[in-house]
Amino acid sequence: MSDKALHIVDLAKRYPTGVEALRGVSIDIEPGEFYGLLGPNGAGKSTLIHCSTGLAQPTGGSIEVFGHDAIHDYTAARQAVGLAPQEINLDHFLTAEETLDFHGGYFGMPKRARRERTEELLETFSLTAKAGDRTRTLSGGMKRRLVLARALMHRPRLLILDEPTAGVDIELRLELWHYVQKINQEGTTILLTTHYLEEAEQLCSRIAFIADGQIAAEGSSDDLAARFGVANLEDAYLALVGRNELSRSRVEGIEEIAL
Repeated sequence: MSDKALHIVDLAKRYPTGVEALRGVSIDIEPGEFYGLLGPNGAGKSTLIHCSTGLAQPTGGSIEVFGHDAIHDYTAARQAVGLAPQEINLDHFLTAEETLDFHGGYFGMPKRARRERTEELLETFSLTAKAGDRTRTLSGGMKRRLVLARALMHRPRLLILDEPTAGVDIELRLELWHYVQKINQEGTTILLTTHYLEEAEQLCSRIAFIADGQIAAEGSSDDLAARFGVANLEDAYLALVGRNELSRSRVEGIEEIAL
């Protein structure tokens, strides 16, 4: 039994079509860590998350969440995880308040605790005035706030954020950054997937690059830049996906020569 927040060993996932989404992925995330997972579309990020939360069954390897086997001890493992998926998957017929209350009920929270936690999260995410509104009437930014609040409802020890700021304006993005940094400092372990490299650089203490279903590199932003022999995380990512010609430093150098 591992003492890691998330302990993944040789994780494999092959779909009936023959597609290998994950090919021997191993990751260790320490309790209290803010860990980033970066990679192009189709690299295996979402599949890894789905396997870790019981939404998909791996075809090989093992997953433990705070020492609980995510496959054979699913209930205990899932209790420790809060998931904010990339897709806005709210029930359109529930109000914002009911969304949080029902979610707390799924995780066995008593009625009074659910009520208090719901009020707290609605206030935290500036949704109190919308508590009685059906989720289908909320703006995109409000829906994104509610998805994150729902993930936090049962006070998970591990929060998984799958593209949490996709499609939101800069104000909301910075608000979410501030909040997740705060709860991480209070002890919540966070796994973040994002396509915004500055987001990973700003928030994550350690980052893994995933490509073709395998971990290609892991370390701090500086570690990854050094690994690929470049100046920053963005250029390291471009090297990973084979698009060095898009490097801003290279473009700027060409512009200077032209001038």
